[in-house]
Amino acid sequence: MPINPNLPISFSPTHRLQWEEAQQRDVILYPEGMVELNHSSAEILKACDGTRTLAQIISDLHKKFNTSGLENDITHFLEIALQNGWIKQP
Repeated sequence: MPINPNLPISFSPTHRLQWEEAQQRDVILYPEGMVELNHSSAEILKACDGTRTLAQIISDLHKKFNTSGLENDITHFLEIALQNGWIKQP
């Protein structure tokens, strides 16, 4: 299922995104287990606060990291996150 660019994106309430000291990285915790994230993935998911659309997330990350051209990578990752239930849209 593709991301709807007109709807805000939020992190799933059935998952928890947190820094895991033992792994020295951010992780997604859920009842069935844990997913270790690289820095980029964690930053994308942290931007999914339920108030931002895809375009706003991309813009904010471009500004935060003083870069551009990440649209396809961010969109692709968020589509995977949506399929895995890590994020949701209304």
